Amino acid sequence: MTAPYFSFDRVSFVYPNGTKAIEDLTLTIPTGKKIAILGENGSGKSTLFKLLMGLERPTEGVISFQGKPIQYTKKGLKHLRQQVGLVFQEADNQLFASTVKQDILYGPLNLDWSAAKVNAQVSKAIALTELEELEERPIHFLSGGQKKRVTIAGVYAMEPHVLILDEPTSSLDYYFSTQLTDYLQKLDTNDRTFLYATHQINLVYEWADLYIVLHKGKLLFVGGREDLFTNDALLTTAHIEKPWIVSIVNLLRSSNPHWELMSFPDTKESLVAEINMLQKQSTS
Repeated sequence: MTAPYFSFDRVSFVYPNGTKAIEDLTLTIPTGKKIAILGENGSGKSTLFKLLMGLERPTEGVISFQGKPIQYTKKGLKHLRQQVGLVFQEADNQLFASTVKQDILYGPLNLDWSAAKVNAQVSKAIALTELEELEERPIHFLSGGQKKRVTIAGVYAMEPHVLILDEPTSSLDYYFSTQLTDYLQKLDTNDRTFLYATHQINLVYEWADLYIVLHKGKLLFVGGREDLFTNDALLTTAHIEKPWIVSIVNLLRSSNPHWELMSFPDTKESLVAEINMLQKQSTS
């Protein structure tokens, strides 16, 4: 049996000013899952990611990576960060090299890879995020959306086992927001885990196969899309929008007795196919 990437055992974290950001969190982050992390601002999502990266250390409790407690030594944190990549919400907090290509190069150059592999990974990342025309451009000449794409490329180039995205579509326009899930699809393997924090529920509805909901630093929910998005009380408490597909299915279920058992499809194409099938059944 494959060990989970992360496990939290009664973890709490309090900032120096007394803000309790995470409270008594017991949670497992499994291998090979696409996980949406949901919750209102201040729910603890960004703090959770800092704990996963070793950027913060728990005030109480233990966090384990691949079955072993995280070691907060230089060697231990280097080992962790070679396998876990984080795309920050604010791109300016992540970019520091003078040009686009130099910034994307930084991570792979610190992974003891051959020069050929470094160059191949960087070229792949630049192509994936459509940065070919910008690779020699100084960072400070980039727009907010372009900077975000550079941070995504920099993490992608390192091929992390766990990829963490904290509000990755902030500063991105509609095209690149929707392209992001295509980027992630190209990275998807049986053993890679993604953690994606967002308020844009419709972007992750078709993509995620597991949902984690935080509320005021506490774990409110872990499970699948149907259990989450049919729980109106939980959605209200956590201030989570109901996906449009779920709203449409609810309307259809209530409008026609033949459609009461209609399932919740995971894509718009599946929804259209099911509507067509039910229409044929009701007229036959």
